[in-house]
Amino acid sequence: MAGYSIIQKDFYRESGKWLSGIQIITKCINPNLHFIYLLRKAQKYRKTPLIGIFWRLILRHYQIKYGYQIYPETEIGEGFYIGHWGSLVINPKVKIGKNCNIAQGVTIGQQNRGKNAGFPLIGDEVWIGTNAVIVGGITIGHNVLIAPNAYVNFDIPPHSVVMGNPGTIYPSETATQGYINNKI
Repeated sequence: MAGYSIIQKDFYRESGKWLSGIQIITKCINPNLHFIYLLRKAQKYRKTPLIGIFWRLILRHYQIKYGYQIYPETEIGEGFYIGHWGSLVINPKVKIGKNCNIAQGVTIGQQNRGKNAGFPLIGDEVWIGTNAVIVGGITIGHNVLIAPNAYVNFDIPPHSVVMGNPGTIYPSETATQGYINNKI
């Protein structure tokens, strides 16, 4: 998969096909893919003064239009996938691994006090369900499924499923099997 851009890798997750630049632009009719495209452009040119400002302004417009609050400073691995159009809030200091799926209504943010003050570190191949909340200086391992409406403010070991509020961890070697498709 060397030789493909990060945008191509993100779009591959949606279609399972390697797309050309023109094919990517035509797929941008989908709000989720359109936003990912703009986010990746803003990330790529973040340190380039004039072009960077241009992409940040465009991204800001679509943050408001689509309800996605994800900033270019957020470290997100290749193969990022937003499942559905709807509000989404991710703190700029969060780190997300590759091949991660995030559904609508998810909040991933900062905790300001206590033993878990800080920002989440999310591993590879993590599936985050609708309206899940993940907060604090916690680590989420690889191959983790966070069920819809789960509240997570604690570390999650690799190969786990988390459900409920308060969240309960269930070990599973196949936690995300069938949930994360077209992996990079």
